Amino acid sequence: MEQDTLIRALEAILFAAGEPVSVERLSQSLQTDPEEIRAAARSLADSLSFDRRGIRVLELEESFQMCSSPEMAELVTKTLETRKPPKLSASQLETLTIIAYYQPATRAYVEQLRGVDSAYTVSALLTKKLIEECGRLNVPGRPILYRTTPDFLRTFGLRSLDELPEIRTINLDKVGEAARAEAEAPQTEQQAPEQLSMAEAEHPS
Repeated sequence: MEQDTLIRALEAILFAAGEPVSVERLSQSLQTDPEEIRAAARSLADSLSFDRRGIRVLELEESFQMCSSPEMAELVTKTLETRKPPKLSASQLETLTIIAYYQPATRAYVEQLRGVDSAYTVSALLTKKLIEECGRLNVPGRPILYRTTPDFLRTFGLRSLDELPEIRTINLDKVGEAARAEAEAPQTEQQAPEQLSMAEAEHPS
């Protein structure tokens, strides 16, 4: 398939999909080598960005997705009354950080690092579609493993997990101290207000 035709095909598919489409799926349907798919999708993304178009193409690990441009977000939200991005409490942000850096991770591992029960925060992150189940650990009890989702990458503006800050920047002792302090506060974790907007949050650090 010629490059121009491939780019137009990708534009049409990604627009119609409205969600991430894997490189493997695009390669199979368009009968084109995966590297050619990546090159064409990146070329389309560069063209849309250079022309300051109202839409963009995001690369999310091994998939691509079309979305509105960031500078049009306010107008899109105002016009369509789009639901605001999910909010995270401090405890949820801590849990998400641990899973992002140590995935796949069990709830027990998260609780070991945080020092408090994390059942509610894990459940909340699953509901927000920022993490997902990805199998079970092969040990007695077969605990569930969790990993981050494409929604996590999209929300934090990451193309892949490789763009996360260096792990050395995370002070896990402070994470545990903060979690214990929150657990000892008058409010329980289940009652803690969701105080941090994902749209306002910086990369986990």
